[in-house]
Amino acid sequence: MAMLPINDSPSSDDDGRPKRTGTFWTASAHIITAVIGSGVLSLAWAIAQLGWIAGPIVMLLFAFISYYTSCLLTDCYRSNDSVNAKRNYTYMHAVRSFLGRGQTIVCGVIQYMDLIGVAIGYTIASSISMMAVKRSNCFHKSGGKNPCRMSSNPFMVSFGVVEIILSQIPDFDQIWWLSTVAAIMSFTYSTIGLALGIAKVAENGSFKGTVSGMSVGTVTQTQKIWRTFQALGDIAFAYSFSVILIEIQDTIRCPPSEAKTMKKASGFSIAVTTIFYLLCGCMGYAAFGNNAPGNLLTGFGFYNPYWLLDIANVAIVVHLVGAYQVFCQPVFAFVEKMAAQTWPDSAFITKHYKLPLSSSRSYNINFFRLVWRTLFVCFTTVIAMLLPFFNDVVGIMGAFQFWPLTVYFPVQMYIVQKKIAKWSVKWVCVQTMSMGCLLISIAAGVGSLIGVVLDLKVYKPFITRY
Repeated sequence: MAMLPINDSPSSDDDGRPKRTGTFWTASAHIITAVIGSGVLSLAWAIAQLGWIAGPIVMLLFAFISYYTSCLLTDCYRSNDSVNAKRNYTYMHAVRSFLGRGQTIVCGVIQYMDLIGVAIGYTIASSISMMAVKRSNCFHKSGGKNPCRMSSNPFMVSFGVVEIILSQIPDFDQIWWLSTVAAIMSFTYSTIGLALGIAKVAENGSFKGTVSGMSVGTVTQTQKIWRTFQALGDIAFAYSFSVILIEIQDTIRCPPSEAKTMKKASGFSIAVTTIFYLLCGCMGYAAFGNNAPGNLLTGFGFYNPYWLLDIANVAIVVHLVGAYQVFCQPVFAFVEKMAAQTWPDSAFITKHYKLPLSSSRSYNINFFRLVWRTLFVCFTTVIAMLLPFFNDVVGIMGAFQFWPLTVYFPVQMYIVQKKIAKWSVKWVCVQTMSMGCLLISIAAGVGSLIGVVLDLKVYKPFITRY
């Protein structure tokens, strides 16, 4: 067991880095910001594809798997010992410590592609919500006579400009306040969606929906299969936070051990979000039945009170502004670290310049960070403008990251760490779970890709108006 030298400095941790200050509450805020994202808005549609029985069961199953594998992953923050051993600062560091260089490369490709995909998905979702605000006011003024069609492009550009500014926040540890605001906003719009669903059910006087969900006849047998697969991807996306779990854990102070705090934060956050997911998804399905919109608050299932819808959609935008940064900070840190190691003598990459903000405060500006992060945000914005399909993109990203990052790597690292014998009962159980999740990811990915193909048949990039 590799023991680290004791560092008695009050301003440094045992690895010599500045003392971490994160707590159960800040970790929970980061997780809730990452988990309760735009995915919650598609859950009513997902349950509509699965029905009253399969829908909630699948959601609870994903919640259990996410919690179980997140507990396995938290123990991998420190190699072999959860209190004193060497720290793994990122997901990739953990994979390298336990599984070697080959699997680290695979993990890195998947992880950073997923993070980029999430950034694209959040850009799309934010533009949809901004359009919804403008369209709801347009509908209100015209009495529903004006179709209020518009392009999503200006809204995506606006979101991108804000992210360019916020992306200059140097480190993950410095965005705790942004995560806190984003977490509050996520509860705000989820609560509004839930309240509107309850009000709609009361107005209808009954619960809509069926046991088996969208019926064959309303859609073809083939469409039913693809929609069911896509619904699995949407639900998987709604629980995607493993990709940044270790990065969040690296902000937590010790003692108590980071693993202990992170397990509590994961359990609390997943329990809270699952309750919200079940309430929002089920009440949305109860309100609209098999006609539930793909995005509960922007699919115009609700028209009034329009001002309340505006508040909900503004909250979504504010939340996604913060969530974008939570998911992109690991990408920023990885590229900047690699660049500094490759060109250590480059002033453009490594040198920082002090920019005075006030008499007592200054900001360290780095030109490489300024240029690279700006280009990254521009790239995700352009791709979002090319593929603005909310449900399909959500389904693809959920399918792409769920098995490898949420299940496979945590399970394999757990087997190595605990030295679980091959073909033992525990080994067979965790591998069976992993293979089952692989099949779910494949099915969800195929269903969502087919959805994109169908959308592209009628969509013209940069021109189509909604």
